[in-house]
Amino acid sequence: MAKKKEVSVEEKLRALYDLQLIDSRIDEIRNVRGELPLEVEDLEDEVAGLNTRISNLNEDATNLETDINNKKLAIEESKGLMKKYDEQQQKVRNNREFDSLSKEIEFQGLEIQLAEKRINEYKAKIAQKTEVIDATKEKLAKQEKHLGHKKAELDAILKETEKDEQLLSEKSEEFGQSIDAHLLTAYKRIRTKVKNGLAVVAIERGASGGSYFTIPPQVQLEIANRKKITIDEHSGRILVDAALADEEKIKIDKLFS
Repeated sequence: MAKKKEVSVEEKLRALYDLQLIDSRIDEIRNVRGELPLEVEDLEDEVAGLNTRISNLNEDATNLETDINNKKLAIEESKGLMKKYDEQQQKVRNNREFDSLSKEIEFQGLEIQLAEKRINEYKAKIAQKTEVIDATKEKLAKQEKHLGHKKAELDAILKETEKDEQLLSEKSEEFGQSIDAHLLTAYKRIRTKVKNGLAVVAIERGASGGSYFTIPPQVQLEIANRKKITIDEHSGRILVDAALADEEKIKIDKLFS
């Protein structure tokens, strides 16, 4: 059985820096999209909310129309009863029956007045809701137009970049598989914690890339020897020497040229 080849620290550092260069390219593509996907999602939610509001308001208005029709039917019923009681009054034989029917007629008259009052209230509510519906429809039309522009903008960017992003993502996966699981997990964890997703950086002018903290000469020498993985104590990033970084940049540039 063939013995598995031992991977040197230098090979690990090169693999990590290659992965960082690929992932940084993916980050650049996603930065071009910026907040657009979230803006589109927010606008879609807002448009859905406005449509729901319009639907609810229309349902309220329809229910009020039903209430108005019910009150109109009640008025007609009261009028019918008043006519019936009036006719009965013409045939009564004593004052007691006449007074009793008068009270019934009076009661139905009050019922009609109350129903008419309610009808006017319902009509006022419908007018208010119609006003809100019109304003909401106006806002909806504006936001739908805005959403259309944002979607078109996002679609154009996606169309332009999706091929590159897919290729880079496949390469990121491929390069990631060449790194041992423990190191890859550490790399991903650092990437989520540091600015711009830079987990592996080269030493620039004696300092950690993107940092102003100087690396002691002895530590710089150890990094250049590539015998161990060094973590910057200030930023928490993995450090590589400038020469290695330049070599890997040329390699990755050629890979995607």
